Amino acid sequence: MILRIRSRDGTDRITVPNAAASATVADLQRLIAATVTVPVPLQRLSLDPALLLPAGQAQPLDPAAPLASLPLSNGSFVYLSYPPDARSAQPPPPRALAPAGSFGKKMTMDDLIARQIRVTRQEAPLCSAASFDRDSANAFQLYVAESLAFAVKRAGFLYGRVDAETKEVLVDFIYEPPQNGTEDVLQLMRDATEEARVDAIADGLGMRRVGLVFTQAVGRKASETGEYTMSNREVVQAAQLQAEGGIPEWVTAVVKLEVGDDGSGDVHFEAFQMSEVCVKLFKDGVLETEIGDSDDPRLSKMRKEVIAGGKDTMEVDNDFFLVPVKISDHQGPLSTGFPIENRGLPLATKLRAHLDRAKHLPFVKRISDFHLLLQATAMLDVKADVPALAACVRLQAEVPEGYQLLIEYLAGQT
Repeated sequence: MILRIRSRDGTDRITVPNAAASATVADLQRLIAATVTVPVPLQRLSLDPALLLPAGQAQPLDPAAPLASLPLSNGSFVYLSYPPDARSAQPPPPRALAPAGSFGKKMTMDDLIARQIRVTRQEAPLCSAASFDRDSANAFQLYVAESLAFAVKRAGFLYGRVDAETKEVLVDFIYEPPQNGTEDVLQLMRDATEEARVDAIADGLGMRRVGLVFTQAVGRKASETGEYTMSNREVVQAAQLQAEGGIPEWVTAVVKLEVGDDGSGDVHFEAFQMSEVCVKLFKDGVLETEIGDSDDPRLSKMRKEVIAGGKDTMEVDNDFFLVPVKISDHQGPLSTGFPIENRGLPLATKLRAHLDRAKHLPFVKRISDFHLLLQATAMLDVKADVPALAACVRLQAEVPEGYQLLIEYLAGQT
C-alpha cells in the first residue's frame, strides 16, 4: 500500500509492504524516519489536514493503532507535522573559496548574492482565516462541475473585506474575468475597463479585491517525481497576482475534484497564501516565469541558484511556497441570482426577467447582486455614479429615481 505523506515541505510517498498486515502507526513512523529523515520523536501524524495549519488543532494518530483499523487505502493522505528544520538532512560542507586568477574561478558579486538567497518555509499566514460567501462559492463550483466538468481551468477574482483586528478575509463575491483555460494553462484576458467598473462597485460596497480562486482540471499534467498541490504555472500566476494585490492578507483558493476509490467525486476548496519569499523571488526576477512543456510541474525553476532544504539548487518544490489558510463560509450581504459575466451568456436579455421576478421587493433589494450591478452600470460614470449606486446597495438605502429609470430603461431595451 502506498501512502502519501503531506507535510509543510511537500508530499512524499511511503510504501507499506503488503505483508505487514499487523503494521502499526509506529511502524509507519519508522518508515517515515528512514525515508523523509524526520526523527520519530519529532513526528506528529494525523488524518486531518488541519494538522498543517498554524494552530495545528488535529487529532493525532495513536502510535499503537494498527494501520488496518484506520480509513486508509492505496493513495490515502497522512498529514505529518514536525518542528522547523527537523529533517536530519544537513547542508553539504562549504566549498573552499578558490583564489582569483589562474588558480581558480573568480567569484563575482552576483555569485555571492545568489548564494545568499534562502528559500525557507513560512510557518504562519498573514491572514488568520478565509471565509467564503456560500452562494458565491457554490455558483462558481457548480459551473465548473456541471458545465465544464472540471475538464479545463477556470478562475475568478475574490472581492470582500479584511477584518482589521482579526485579519480574517471575508469573500463576498467572485468576479470572473474574460479567460481561456486548458487542462494546465489559464490565460486571463483582462479587460481594464470592466475591471475598473468592478473595483468601483466594490468600493461603493465597502469592499476590495482580496484574492484569487482557480480550479484544477482532472486531467492536469502528472509529475514523475510525486504528488503536488500547485503546479509551477499556478505558483507563478498566484505569486504575480498576490504581488499585484497590494495587501498582505491576499488569499489564493484552489478548487478541485477529488475522486475516491469507488469512483465518486467530491469538490474540495483549499486556501493558501503564497509565502513572502515566493512573492519576493517573483518580484526580484529570480522565479522563472517561462515554463516549458517538458518541465516537471511539481518544481519551480529559479533563474539563480538558491538554497532550499540546506542545498544549493535551481529547482524548488512548489509546496515550499504554500502557506495553508483556515477556510470557512458565511452568508454575505449580496444575492447571486443574476447570470454571471464572461460565461458566454447573453446577459442583456436577462435583466428584464430578473427585475420582474423580484418586483415584489424594494428596488434596492432587486439590484443587490454584484453580477447585476456589473451589467446595469455599463453606461454609468465609473468615478461618480457607479460607487454611488453601489453605496445605496451597501446601506440598503432608497435608490435615486434617476438610477432606477436608467436601469428600467436598460431592461426595457432587451
